This record gives sequence, structure tokens and C-alpha cells, in this order.
Amino acid sequence: MAAAAPHGAPATPHEAASARIPTPYGEFQARAFTTASGHVHLALVCGELADGRSVLTRLHSECLTGDALGSLRCDCGVQLRSALRTVAAEGRGIVLYLGGHEGRGIGLVNKLRAYIEQDAGADTVDANLRLGLDVDLRDYRDAAAVLRALGVSSVRLLSNNPAKADGLRSNGVDVETMRALGTAAHRRNRAYLETKQQRLGHLRPTGAGLTEPQSTPVDVGRLLGPVSPRTDRPHVVLKYAQTVDGRIATGTGDARWISGEPERRVAHAMRAGCDAVLVGAGTLLQDDPQLTVRMVPGASPLRVVLDSHLRTPMTAKALSEDAGTLILCRPDADPDRRRALASSGVMVREVAGSPQGLDIGAVLGLLRSLGVASLLVEGGGRVITSMLRAAAVDRLVVSVAPTIIGTGVEAVGPLGITRVTDGIRLHNRQVFLAGDDVLLGFDVDGAADQASASASS
Repeated sequence: MAAAAPHGAPATPHEAASARIPTPYGEFQARAFTTASGHVHLALVCGELADGRSVLTRLHSECLTGDALGSLRCDCGVQLRSALRTVAAEGRGIVLYLGGHEGRGIGLVNKLRAYIEQDAGADTVDANLRLGLDVDLRDYRDAAAVLRALGVSSVRLLSNNPAKADGLRSNGVDVETMRALGTAAHRRNRAYLETKQQRLGHLRPTGAGLTEPQSTPVDVGRLLGPVSPRTDRPHVVLKYAQTVDGRIATGTGDARWISGEPERRVAHAMRAGCDAVLVGAGTLLQDDPQLTVRMVPGASPLRVVLDSHLRTPMTAKALSEDAGTLILCRPDADPDRRRALASSGVMVREVAGSPQGLDIGAVLGLLRSLGVASLLVEGGGRVITSMLRAAAVDRLVVSVAPTIIGTGVEAVGPLGITRVTDGIRLHNRQVFLAGDDVLLGFDVDGAADQASASASS
């Protein structure tokens, strides 16, 4: 039986429709409620609520840009998916999607106007104030009324926002505990997340912004470093894992797994922090990587493959629908292969070739023109070498595993350097531990050989 509504609460919401909705995380009963406020709220109910006590609950404010379009300006879409997965895993709970909450209640049009102010330098709080709007116009009376209509009297709240807990308590729903939902921050929303913590009192999840058990012990923001303000190419972070004796694979090409699981979790968080992740065709053919964010809650980046002659098989994991994929090839690549890839939803673009494959300058220029401002390069060895020879690396991150394998594949090949004093200089060293692995982060001054370079085909 539903709890009695407190004095001054809105009338009992009307349940307008109910239907089962299967999701990638499990099946939910979608129950739509209309309220006197004029908004429609959708309760996604998993399992039996029974006595309505201690129900795992997420109050999710609607966010068209984040939830439906995957905008990286916020973490809303990531939190929605994380909440659905968490509730489904428990087998009992509610994700309550609240209409009328777009842009913390200011509406879609005003939210876009606030984005303009943010692009001019305001944070997410001051942007609203510059427009003459309240910082947060959301009201949780409807949320409490819907929960009571569902027979819920107490919840364990999945939220980073204490105001949601206060809103439920003041409207007759007991909040037993709050559990923060972690996010692997992207470069485009890191400042937004920090502002919510510093100025709006949001909780800071443990483990560099990630909740257990998906935490990383490394401050990924510091590891990635600040984005350089470039318009000619993306800010490039080059990252690879090697053994103590400097090998990224055995002589047979086997590289699984040089690093341990904690380090791989950091690598996934680094992907989540960048616009795109890039590998060469050799790495794709040898390892068949998926190149998505799976070990941390975050948004998967655009996957970029340098494949001069379009050897990428249609069965490659990097072509899955988990994220977008861009394959860069030479102008003389097989047109039939190009059409086949394009018909499967893969972007294929031509760039200028070089004796060894693709021209790095042309590759990076094209990526920047497509909106890629930050790029994580993960290999293989020929791509790593080409990026360094082209002086196109801003940040270098090397993971060293406590393993010796002897003869194998080197991370960096010939750079045309004959004197130590001409070597690429690294500075601003940072050291992190991830399990048994050591992560070293450096800023890169540049290569002595600035000659035109190419990537592996």
C-alpha cells in the first residue's frame, strides 16, 4: 500500500500506460505517469517492489542531448546507462526518468543558450546566471509522488546530487543511503563535473571519479594532461604498454596481456577521456581489438584505423556498433572494399599516401576537421614510430609491466637520430602505480627529425 502523501504534495499521479521494455541490461516495466505539473514521468521498474522499502532507485533528470544524442558536454547518458545496469543487476529497483528537468529545469533552448555562454568561458553555474536564469529549477515533488504511487516508501538512492535526496525526504520518501554513480570523465566534461562538485555540492565518487568495483587508482585527468589549443591537428596522447625489457609483443606478435587488469582499466578510462582512439591496420589484424570503453563507466570514443589498402575484415571487432569507426585509406584503395565497409555503417575517408603508408600530417589534419580535438594513439609499433618522427605527439604515457620476454617487438623503431643530444626530450614526469604495473607520463618537446612521416598500412 502506498504511503500517504505529505501536506502540500501534488495529487496522486495518473498512470497513463504500462508496457514491458527489453534493454541491453535487462527487461523493465515502463510505467508512464502524468501529473498536475503537466509533465510525463517514466518509471522503469525492475522486479517486484514488494513492501516498497529499501528500493534501489535512480532519479534521472531528462537530458535529450546526453541521453539520446550522446553529448560529451555532460555525463548524463553514461549515468543513465550505468543506473539501468546497476538496477538490473540487483533485480529489484526503479529508474525514474523525470520530464521537465532538461538543463536542470531551464529547458532545452535555454540549455543550448547556456552552452554558448560556457563556450565563452562561463562554467555551468555562471552560464545560467549570465542568462538571468536560476542555477537549478528542478522540483522533486512529482518524483516523490510517483514513487508513492508505486508503493515505495524508502529508497537507496543512486545519485551524486544531495539535493535529490533532500527533495525526496521533504516530500515523504525516506532516503536510507546515497550511492554515487561514477563516470570516467571526458576532456569535454571534466570541468563541468568539477564545477558540480565544487559549486553545487555533488558527491565526488571514489577512485578518481569512478565507483567501486570499476575504480582506477590513477588520476586519469593528470595522466592525460591538458589539451593543447590547436586548430591544425588534435592534441595527441601516445600510449603503449611494454615489458621491462622494452617489448610491446613477443616475436610472434602476441601482446595479451602484457599489462594487468588494473592498468587495462586505466587504459579504458583514458579512451573515455578522448574524442578518438587510433591504431594501425597491423594491430587490428593481429589483436582484433574492440577499442571501446568496457572496464569503466564512460563514453566510447570514435575508433580510427589507419588501413592504407583496406585490409580490415568485415568481422573485425572494431566495426561493432558499440561506437563509431573511421577507416583512413589511400586514394587508390580497393573501391569495392570501400563500398562494402561504407554499407555497413563504417566511415571511410581517403588521405594522402607516403612510401610507408599514410601521411601523418594529412591524417591528423583530417581528424581535426572532423571535430577530433583529442586523440589517443595506441599503436602498433610502426604507428608509434611514425607519430614520433612527425613530431606529432604532445603527451607520452608508457606502462611498464614487471615482465621480461627477451627478443620481441620494440615499441619505437628507427627515428633517424644519430646523437643522444638530438633525441626527443620528455619533461614534466608523472608516475602512477596500477597494480603491478608502473605508468609513466611525460610531456613531449618534439622530435629532432621533422621530416614527413607515414603510418603503417
